[in-house]
Amino acid sequence: MTTTTGRPRVEAHVDLDALAHNVDLLAGLARRSGAATMAVVKADGYGHGAVDVARTALASGATWLGVCTLGEAAELRAAGIDAPVLSWLHLPDEDFAPAVADRVDLGVSSLAELDGVVAGARRAGRPARVHLKIDTGLSRNGCPPDAWAELLDATEDARVAGEVEVAAVWSHLAHADAPAHPTIDVQAVRLDEAWRAATARLGGPAPWRHLANSAATLTRPDLHLDLVRPGIAVYGLDPLEAPDHHGLRPVMTFRTRVALVKRIAAGEGVSYGHEWVAPSDRVLALVPTGYADGVPRRLGGTMAVQLAGRRRPVVGRVCMDQVVVDLGPAADAADAVVAPGDEVVLFGPGDAGEPTAAEWARWLDTIHYEVVTGVGCRPRVTRTSGPRA
Repeated sequence: MTTTTGRPRVEAHVDLDALAHNVDLLAGLARRSGAATMAVVKADGYGHGAVDVARTALASGATWLGVCTLGEAAELRAAGIDAPVLSWLHLPDEDFAPAVADRVDLGVSSLAELDGVVAGARRAGRPARVHLKIDTGLSRNGCPPDAWAELLDATEDARVAGEVEVAAVWSHLAHADAPAHPTIDVQAVRLDEAWRAATARLGGPAPWRHLANSAATLTRPDLHLDLVRPGIAVYGLDPLEAPDHHGLRPVMTFRTRVALVKRIAAGEGVSYGHEWVAPSDRVLALVPTGYADGVPRRLGGTMAVQLAGRRRPVVGRVCMDQVVVDLGPAADAADAVVAPGDEVVLFGPGDAGEPTAAEWARWLDTIHYEVVTGVGCRPRVTRTSGPRA
C-alpha cells in the first residue's frame, strides 16, 4: 500500500547487496570443503521475496535453490529461473507431473510419496529426480530407519523402470545451533549408513549426500559433504548469535512513517486498557503499523523504534493498525524535532543503533526466523528491494 507521494506506508526493504555478501560468504565456506551451495528460498524467501532472492543468490555463488512446496518451485520456474531446485515437503496425493516436467528435484520420505512421484513421472513422460530423505533423529519428515530398505527396494524398481533417478540421500539436523551437541555426530553417522545402504542397493551413479543447514555451514565443515543448504544465514541472521554474527549482514529493514504528533497531559492513558499513563505532559507520535502488519501484540510496553536519530519507546498496547511512541516530556519540545512523515525504523541491521530482528526475537522469546517471515509475508506491507536505502 502506498500514499499519494509514492512512498510505502509500511515497508520491508530487502538489501540485495547484503544478501549477495551473505551468499558469497556461505558459498565460499562450502567451496573450501568441495561442496555446492543451495540457497533456501522457501516461505517466499523467508519473507524477503523468493524470486529476487533466488536471482541474487545464484549470481553470488549458489548453484541450487531449496523450497518447501511444489507451488514455490513452480513460482521460480515461472519467473524463468532454470537452476536446480529441490522441493521437499509434500502430500502423497499431490500432482507431481508439472514439477517433474519442470525438472524440479523432489524429496521423497515414504513409499506413498514415491508412488505419487512415480505417477507424476509417468504423466510427465520423463523420470523424476529424487532425493531420498532418511530420518536421522529429528523425527519430523524423513523415512524411519526400519523402513529404509523397503523404500530403497521400491526406488530401485522405479529406477530400473526409467521412472526415477536418484540424485541424493539427505537428512536434517536437530541441534546444529549447538555445534558440539553429541546428536550432530550421531545424525551424521546415521546419514552415512543410510547413504552406504543406498549406494549398495541402487544402480546408477552414486547419489550425493547433504545434511548441513545454516549453522552447520558456518561451523561444521566436516558435514558440508556434497551440498550445503543455508537458509536463515542467507538473510543475514546468525543462527548461533555469535558476537561478530559470523560476518553476516542482516538483509531486511522494517520501517514506516509518523502519521501524527500530539501532546497529552499528565495522567492521560494511552491505547486500549490504559496500560501506560503519562507521568507528565508528554509528546506522542502515532505510527500506523500494528499487529496486522507483523508487529506482535506482545511487544506492547517492551519494544522501541528508531525515530529522529535515537531509540524511543512504544507505550501502551500494540493495536491492529498502529502503535504509539513516547517522544518525551512536553517541556523538552520533542514535537519540534519530529513531524508527520518522518521515517520510523522498527528493525534493521542495527548499524545506526536501531532495533534488530534478533532483538525482537529476544523480546518475544522466539527466533528471528519467525520475525522476518511474519513481517515480509504480510499483505499490507510493501516489500521493496535493491541496495540499502
